[in-house]
Amino acid sequence: MPMLSKILVPVEFSPRCSGAVQYAEALARHFHSEVVLLHVVIPPFAKYSSLEAMAYSNATEVVEELVAQRTTELASFPGTDPDGVAFRRVVVEGDPAQAIADFATEEDISLIVMPTHGYGPFRRFLLGSVTAKVLHDAHCPVWTGPHMEEAPDFSSISFRNILCAVDLGLQSRQVMCWAATFAKDFGAELTVVHAIPATATRLGGFYFDPDWRIELTRQANERIGFLLSDMQIAGKVRVEQGEVAMCVDEVAADIKADAVVIGRGRASGMLGRLPTHAYAIVRQAPCPVVAI
Repeated sequence: MPMLSKILVPVEFSPRCSGAVQYAEALARHFHSEVVLLHVVIPPFAKYSSLEAMAYSNATEVVEELVAQRTTELASFPGTDPDGVAFRRVVVEGDPAQAIADFATEEDISLIVMPTHGYGPFRRFLLGSVTAKVLHDAHCPVWTGPHMEEAPDFSSISFRNILCAVDLGLQSRQVMCWAATFAKDFGAELTVVHAIPATATRLGGFYFDPDWRIELTRQANERIGFLLSDMQIAGKVRVEQGEVAMCVDEVAADIKADAVVIGRGRASGMLGRLPTHAYAIVRQAPCPVVAI
């Protein structure tokens, strides 16, 4: 069974979504995956209570008309289906983020590919609410990209350098395994990065003994080396000090990473599956990010 058997691309008919399809097609051609394009129709009366919605006698007809219209639009998005890739198009009704997450679970989707929301100089401060909720709720890996509208043609997309960012917590082994398998499949070079945040080397205006920073770096290198050896993974190791997302961003730029693989956490709750560092990495990374 291929690593990615089904790839889901949520579609809202924008240039960003067209770019997401290019990434999905590049991956699908390599893994012989099925690509599912999903559009979610938001009921026009969703903001009203059920009783208020019932006051509109044509509510059902309006929804059916919208579904029919979007089905027609989706049939030609982003264009003619390419040879060699299985495309399927689905239109459903509901809350977009919940419908995407539910569909991914029901269909046993291997990967969701979708853009982040921000543009221009303020991009790093923004993450679309639908993307954020999918990252929180989906149980499969989610591939996001801040520049999807600028994505090249699928034939120009390649993966030569993969960066795996780990916090050395319980999920690190799973994240490294996914990144290593992906890198190996493409014949790419794998680099594992761990960032030691400033809070680990100073408190307030007081810096800990420099030897403490050296010891933290040594321990991180040792732990990553053990994980690589234990899982029989070949890869380079980078241990950096500073703000986590910035360190990951800088290393990704330095090695010209084609994708960054991160973990989303395991705990439940509002922020459980998308902790602060992961959120920041997704927003500001210079290349696509795969959140496991």
